[in-house]
Amino acid sequence: MVNLLQNPVMTDFVYPFLLIFFIVFAILEKTKLFGDSKKQINALVALVISLIFVSAIFPKIIVGNLMLFLVLALVIAFVGLLIWGFLVGDASGGGWAIGAKGKKWWAAVLIVVMIVAVVWATGLYVGLEGVFDWLFNSKNSSAFWTNFFLVAFVVAAIAIVFGVKGLAGGDGKK
Repeated sequence: MVNLLQNPVMTDFVYPFLLIFFIVFAILEKTKLFGDSKKQINALVALVISLIFVSAIFPKIIVGNLMLFLVLALVIAFVGLLIWGFLVGDASGGGWAIGAKGKKWWAAVLIVVMIVAVVWATGLYVGLEGVFDWLFNSKNSSAFWTNFFLVAFVVAAIAIVFGVKGLAGGDGKK
């Protein structure tokens, strides 16, 4: 049985309508496109745009997918920031109160841990041999390695140009 919040009427019409209505209304209020005291006009324009939006199927699918991605990204960022706060809080508020150099290392470790956690939570982890097969024996492995080395080359070139100390032989002076 589907509960009220998962009812197709809610997910296909009410939620997209409310989302677009409030976004358009807020933008119109902030930009004052129709003047300072024209809340009724802003509400009517937002209503019409929301009704037009709800009547189209493809834009609703796109917005629905983007909202799912946004929610997941916000949860992942929240968990990462929560762990960061526990690890690297200031001396008075708890945490380990480590220096700037230590924070860089903890940030790198936290990013790797968050990537591993997301891969595990989504079920994309297929074991070490599956990762090896994906990296070297799949039909997309050549495209992956081409893109990987291209990005590495661009990062190294930018490091050389801007003289990032300790990376790609830059002298760190600018």
